[in-house]
Amino acid sequence: MRAIAFRKHSKATAPDCLTDIDAIRPVPGPHDLLVSVRAVSVNPVDTKIRAGLVAAPENVTSLGWDAAGIVEAVGQAVTLFKPGQAVYYAGSFDRSGSNAQFHLVDERIVGHKPRTLGFAQAAALPLTSLTAWQLLFDRLGEQPNKRLGAESLLVLGGAGGVGSMLIQLARRLTGLTVIATASRQQSRDWCMALGAHHVIDHRQALVDQLDALSVPPVTRIAALSNTASHLSELATVISPQGRLAIIDDHDSLDIVPFKSKSVSVHWEMVFTRPLFGTKDMIAQHHILNEVAALVDDGVLRGTATQVLYPLNAENLIQAHRLVEAGGLTGKVVVAMSRADSTADTNTLATPEDQQAHS
Repeated sequence: MRAIAFRKHSKATAPDCLTDIDAIRPVPGPHDLLVSVRAVSVNPVDTKIRAGLVAAPENVTSLGWDAAGIVEAVGQAVTLFKPGQAVYYAGSFDRSGSNAQFHLVDERIVGHKPRTLGFAQAAALPLTSLTAWQLLFDRLGEQPNKRLGAESLLVLGGAGGVGSMLIQLARRLTGLTVIATASRQQSRDWCMALGAHHVIDHRQALVDQLDALSVPPVTRIAALSNTASHLSELATVISPQGRLAIIDDHDSLDIVPFKSKSVSVHWEMVFTRPLFGTKDMIAQHHILNEVAALVDDGVLRGTATQVLYPLNAENLIQAHRLVEAGGLTGKVVVAMSRADSTADTNTLATPEDQQAHS
């Protein structure tokens, strides 16, 4: 089979940082699906592992922790899927990634692909949807479709992949007032289109901008990027007994300023369940199926903003460069073919439908 290998500690400017190779087609284990990959998306974790900023196990020879495709074969203990079904998933950090023609993934962290999305748009959703859902409902303690009190959620870095899903989930499934941060007009427009009630500039003083808004108290903060540089401001704006959830990487992080307010601090790592084989690992299967249903109902929209094809080293290098350059809205996807890069029928719900969920 065809696969794309990566060179550890390599820069995206190096032409051999990713290379096309021939590899042995993998054989499914008991709970595995063998997926014929139709599209993948590139996340910061891909670029960090390639660059040597995040260590990956030696058995990881290909990158890629987002994919959509078709089940080719199943392991003997598989009960959730059958060959021929279309799926999407984020995979596991301790297994080789989806940058390949065929890929193995545990069925318990796989969802049925949204019917209204083509493979490219579907491939953009799993990692960010899982991260946003688990952050909002598992870490920050919100409950889907249960609207309590007048409170605000501040999303630090709203225009990226996770922010794009978090804004939608919070606006349509909770009663929170959603305040996103973005610094460019394109990013601000993107956040507003996804449902943010307000957008403020994270390059300016957050405290002053929030004071100028007529919004409920900020009881929840999702810190998605550059958390350390905003930490003192976050400690100022968050309400007593609020919750702060963080996803970006730090060598160290001083959370002492949050003590006086009894603020709880939560980490969200999307790979925790599969990495440790937790008892609730199948929760990711259920989350992805719920997200797919919300997409098909027009409640959520896809977030792929750039699609390249075909899936090869050259296009993946270009995608890595785009992600590392920063400033992206949404996600970058690489599809196997032109056909896999189109065929979406999903549209965001009408303003009237959105109002029913807001």
